[in-house]
Amino acid sequence: MTSRPLTVGFDLDMTLIDSRPGIHACYLELSERTGTYIDADLAVTRLGPPLAEELGNWFPAERVEAAGDLYRELYPAIAVSATPALTGAREAIEAVRQGGGRAIVVTAKYEPNAKLHLEHLGIEPDAVIGDLWAERKAEALREYGARVYVGDHVGDVRGARAAGALSVAVATGPCDEGELRAAGADVVLADLAAFPDWLAANRTLFSRYRESPRA
Repeated sequence: MTSRPLTVGFDLDMTLIDSRPGIHACYLELSERTGTYIDADLAVTRLGPPLAEELGNWFPAERVEAAGDLYRELYPAIAVSATPALTGAREAIEAVRQGGGRAIVVTAKYEPNAKLHLEHLGIEPDAVIGDLWAERKAEALREYGARVYVGDHVGDVRGARAAGALSVAVATGPCDEGELRAAGADVVLADLAAFPDWLAANRTLFSRYRESPRA
């Protein structure tokens, strides 16, 4: 077996970016276009799960797919420019790179829109994999040989554990520290600003490891 540098996976919404303003605006436009009431204030308090799950709270089952298609169509013009990076996002990616590692983004968001966010903010991970939620995130984490996965939701913790990766949680999303620890997070940080110091203190634990199929 050969060894490879550390690969760290990151979630996107409420981990690297504060997508609440853009998503809020997109839900309001979707509501206007479809004539269907959506409580955008409520919806943005529970970001993380796939879009279809949230739309199922507002649309009958037979309309969810069409509503999702329209939402994704509206999204680039409405949501991308309204969405800032979260504190420490760029520095977290750079901390992985400075040690010769790779940073990937694994998200439940529609992959083309996830890439638009990162391009707009000038954040350049080594790979972006979308449309994966909770345990299914393990598919990409295993493929890329990620040993650490950083996310804000209990679903991210489950994805990390399913992949056999260390779960580093940040309390910047809808789940508080207690929920994240109860779900099995190995480490909980207040936000990504604390990640570079944590990584520097623990890098020797992950600096080299066995080659994965994609590594």
